[in-house]
Amino acid sequence: MITIRNVTKIYGGTKKAVDNLNLTIEDGQILAYIGPNGAGKSTTLKMMTGIISATEGVITINGFDIAKEPLEAKKQFGFVPDNPDMFLRLKGIEYLNFMADIYDVPENIRNERINKYAEKFEMTPALGDKILSYSHGMRQKIVLMGALVHNPSVWILDEPLTGLDPKSSYALKEMMKEHAAAGNTVIFSTHVLEVAEKLCDKVAIINQGALVFNGSLEELKQSNEGSLEEIFLRLTGGMD
Repeated sequence: MITIRNVTKIYGGTKKAVDNLNLTIEDGQILAYIGPNGAGKSTTLKMMTGIISATEGVITINGFDIAKEPLEAKKQFGFVPDNPDMFLRLKGIEYLNFMADIYDVPENIRNERINKYAEKFEMTPALGDKILSYSHGMRQKIVLMGALVHNPSVWILDEPLTGLDPKSSYALKEMMKEHAAAGNTVIFSTHVLEVAEKLCDKVAIINQGALVFNGSLEELKQSNEGSLEEIFLRLTGGMD
């Protein structure tokens, strides 16, 4: 479970990237976090993970305050950033073992999980190669695998489907459904409205740092006319 209470992020003393955000992602839910470029999506997710600090407000992950109890809070989640270009000089298997070491995953359990995910994402032959040699999609897969190797209950995913081939994209979406169905929490940002429509339980729409909608897709459609795309554009100022 993720709770965000009265969270604001100000850059440079004046620019509000996120403005008094209140949001709860319950256990067993998949929430799609939607907004145009620069709306504050990545800033929100980075505050959730402790990469950047909130100017005001409180964020808790499974009850742990990310600012006051950072180590315990960070044990609760796996995070996939919007840019997978990291640890490029490591081999894929070295990166996965590094991530497993951080979270004290026993060798037998890590090997089982690495083999399972490598097979699911068709990465087994590439694990001995340096990440530098990977395509964008392969880098996305290895970062996903690293985020999940400690089996976190909370998944925080920033544009996780970008660059994935159709088979891997389908596999990840099924994994997200299974994870939530087991009583866990998933939040992912996306620009692809059709993905949100088919996958999520709830949507939160952010525009210029402020939350403009939070609820189910049924509630969104009931309170607004038109297609999901038209509703989104109207709420975010992209359509008169």
